[in-house]
Amino acid sequence: MSESHHATPGASPLLVDPLLVEVSRGPAVESAHRVALAVVDTDGRVLLAAGDYERPVYPRSAIKPLQAIPLVESGAADSAGREPADIALACASHAGMAMHTTRAGRWLVDLGLSPDDLVCHAHWPNDEATAHALVRAGAAPSRLHNNCSGKHTAMLATARHLGEAVAGYDRPGHPVQQRILGLLEQMGGHDLEGAARAIDGCGLPVIAMPLGAMALAWARFADPAGLADRRATAIGRIHRAMADHGDLLAGPGRFDSVLNSVCGGAVLTKGGAEGVACAAIAPTVNTPGLGIALKVADGAGRAAPVALMAVLDRLAVLSDQASTALQPWRTTPLTNWAGVVVGEIRPVAKPAF
Repeated sequence: MSESHHATPGASPLLVDPLLVEVSRGPAVESAHRVALAVVDTDGRVLLAAGDYERPVYPRSAIKPLQAIPLVESGAADSAGREPADIALACASHAGMAMHTTRAGRWLVDLGLSPDDLVCHAHWPNDEATAHALVRAGAAPSRLHNNCSGKHTAMLATARHLGEAVAGYDRPGHPVQQRILGLLEQMGGHDLEGAARAIDGCGLPVIAMPLGAMALAWARFADPAGLADRRATAIGRIHRAMADHGDLLAGPGRFDSVLNSVCGGAVLTKGGAEGVACAAIAPTVNTPGLGIALKVADGAGRAAPVALMAVLDRLAVLSDQASTALQPWRTTPLTNWAGVVVGEIRPVAKPAF
């Protein structure tokens, strides 16, 4: 294991975690971002680390693929005849494009529900062209445009399949949320009973987990061979859905969509708000399955893909084709409003991992 930095009680991650990403403007470094991370195998061995990876953080949307497991494991996906693309949508933080909203809307109709049954509220689509089209049409966004509408629809589908109440599916005590809590504890090997709890941006409960536990959960997601057959089969189906329908996970040209599409299942990723990112690296003949979890201390989303790419490069797990396609996130150009490149977002020269 590489050297890591452990915080003293109450220490700020802005003082403890190492600088891993910097932002230049012209010849000078204008800003920098501290990052904590862990790379873990399915036995819980920490193979690579930086910063205080034992610090609990809110995983935000980076655990959506884990939250989708009950949809498949329970039989809910099959009972309603859902397509693999629907499973991908359940894992998505989507851009609110027609490919996303139409699919979510159709799924709700099949359930006998409507967008009003979603707890997530409306926000403008993250895709600018779609948002501009709504403005030109004099239309307002609906709850389907919420980037989490796929996850919420999947939770409603699971509740409906299992004969549970649809109303209140967002409450911590509802079977939907209790099932996910148990799953996160099992996958991450960590008791969450006393963990900090809050409300995510989409209105669902969010529970703080140590980065190491998140990485272990993703390692087991990467290589579910040691899990119960039903869970392993469900995870395998989610793998294929994420790899085959990458554009549904975020949107064309966005980091998560591109990486999941070009890696063919060898590497899968999902990011979350406030600079969280996770990844699963599938096992090979010579290497075990690995999980990655990282958190940018100041919550800067722009730094998370750059940091994750630095870890993937260190592990040498990307094919030549994938590496080329992902180059824009290895060092991201910084442009002004005229589109002129004025700097870049890049890993520091000697990352501390």
